[in-house]
Amino acid sequence: MSGQNDKKRVGLMSTCLVDLFRPTVGFAAARLLEDAGCTIEVPPQTCCGQPAYNSGDKTHARELALQVIETFESYDYVVIPSGSCGGMLARHYPELFEDDPELQRRALAFSAKCFELISFLTDVMKVERVSSSFPRKVTYHDSCSGLRELGVEAQPRKLLASVQGLELVEMKDADVCCGFGGAFAVKFGEISGQIVERKTKDIDATGADVLLAGDLGCLMNMAGRLSRQGKATEVRHVAEVLAGMTEGPAIGQPKERTRT
Repeated sequence: MSGQNDKKRVGLMSTCLVDLFRPTVGFAAARLLEDAGCTIEVPPQTCCGQPAYNSGDKTHARELALQVIETFESYDYVVIPSGSCGGMLARHYPELFEDDPELQRRALAFSAKCFELISFLTDVMKVERVSSSFPRKVTYHDSCSGLRELGVEAQPRKLLASVQGLELVEMKDADVCCGFGGAFAVKFGEISGQIVERKTKDIDATGADVLLAGDLGCLMNMAGRLSRQGKATEVRHVAEVLAGMTEGPAIGQPKERTRT
């Protein structure tokens, strides 16, 4: 992978879902960042505050945001392998401190150096290609927060085009919500189910055997519905493919048990 020569000190915020359900995504993100010429650190961290913020609980969202700022403030950049968590840090933190000019100043400076993983690689580190191989037919879903809040659209497609053997087939309405939306899927389960049902039909129509996206919440939602439909579609975070870390089970697939 090609990138800038100067070492950037990057704090990797792995996100709650990656930490709890898919650590491979965090390892893939670290590999991509190191290949791009960054020095990576993963400090002890907590939730970004997005669930509280989306539920209207700005008091707890503010407390969590302040913890994140204090943890990551010293790094040159903060990188997140998630459009939704990235959007929270980069777009919504400053408004949580509107009543405190000094904290808002810190939040604004902090948000300016927060980036979603793939956009950071292409837009900041100027990565043009990766060295991985994945001879499969894939389709890509544009997660709502990454697309609409952070402008992540062309960046993953640019890097996927450099993956040896990979064929990208665009699905219909790739930019339409999958129905997850964090708390939305909990509060409005029936509507969420109808939305993801439409999304899986568009995925199936591509003929691709692998589904990629940049947000684990969306991927888990779509993987769950595809599994319940009996589909064999393999679901992975885009970072796993770009980093060449696809040996393990896909999202939603059971881990192999070690025999004793």
